Amino acid sequence: MPTKTAPRKTASKKSSARANGDLLLLVGTRKGGFILRDDGKRKEWKTAREIMIGSTIHHMVLDPRDRKTILMTERGGHLGPTIHRSTDFGKTWTEATTPPAFPADLGISIHHNFWLSPGHASEPGVWYLGTSPQGLFRSEDAGATWSEVTGLNHDPEFRAAQRELEQGPPGGPTAHSILIDPRDANHMYISLSGGGVFESFDKFATFRPFNKGISSFFLENPTAEVGHDPHATRMNALDPDRLYQQNHCGVYTIDYRDGVWVRIGDKLPKGISDHGFPIVTHPRDPKTAWIFPNEAFPYARVPHDGKPATFVTHNFGKTWKRQDKGLPTSGGWFTVKRQAMNSDTRDPLGLYFGTTGGEVWASRDEGESWTRIADGLPEIFSVEVGEI
Repeated sequence: MPTKTAPRKTASKKSSARANGDLLLLVGTRKGGFILRDDGKRKEWKTAREIMIGSTIHHMVLDPRDRKTILMTERGGHLGPTIHRSTDFGKTWTEATTPPAFPADLGISIHHNFWLSPGHASEPGVWYLGTSPQGLFRSEDAGATWSEVTGLNHDPEFRAAQRELEQGPPGGPTAHSILIDPRDANHMYISLSGGGVFESFDKFATFRPFNKGISSFFLENPTAEVGHDPHATRMNALDPDRLYQQNHCGVYTIDYRDGVWVRIGDKLPKGISDHGFPIVTHPRDPKTAWIFPNEAFPYARVPHDGKPATFVTHNFGKTWKRQDKGLPTSGGWFTVKRQAMNSDTRDPLGLYFGTTGGEVWASRDEGESWTRIADGLPEIFSVEVGEI
């Protein structure tokens, strides 16, 4: 795969809590989309919208640049995958006139559109999309039309790796965790499940593996440059040089200035594995992150002993604290998918996650206590926070 290097970057030092206003939780499920709206105090939540019930909604994201445009992936029962846009908080939707698609000569078609990321603040209207099978697409008109990022999609080594992944992860191989450096619109990351994390300094015209320090037991060479299975990768808003990763084989963090991922999930309490899907980093504290662990091998994808809990670190993963107040003490046989746990920017921070059992849980005190704010939904694929 093509590679390119660039000088180290200087961390940003500006971040602040957003003033109080309404919050939206944009919930994508196996059978439709739902928008929950709070009372301005994060105490009461009501379902404001029920969207395209019956269709699969993998991701729904409010554009933080204008706080009114929502993009949503949708796969109908017979009509295939597409993208929809709303500018009235989900009341009405417009389908993309040119949805993402691979060209015929590649011999593959998109099964579902998986991950949406708004572009850089300096590029209003730009969005990125990761798909399954893995591909990267870009829109420059707020989701109305989409084109391939050919530097990635048509790279010979990348496409050869995709052919080997046809029988890949459950649900299909996916491109996700598209991260744009707030200091440089050209500097981006993407995570491939499977494949690993990749970095670009020219919007993926060229790219390089970014996996040094990751060890995957299922590879012939556990520390190979490529072939890993990141479940979710997050960039810290205050210090974009600090990234966190929930990998199939553990929880990791990296300081870009060091250039090596360090496993921090092995510091969890005895008996708690560091296998899971989502990871959340505190927007005002690079040292703090949350995970939702699952049982270890054989990867039952449920909480340990049916007792769900989040775990938080406040020191880059040197120690972890269990947070389960308000969560089921038994019988919690659900999990949280990679897009289904997120935070707001309030002080104290609010955390939110959705479960495969169709429940949405919220915390107004940074995970110290949890309240169920919705249930009876279909299997939840994603929970995104919109601040308006």
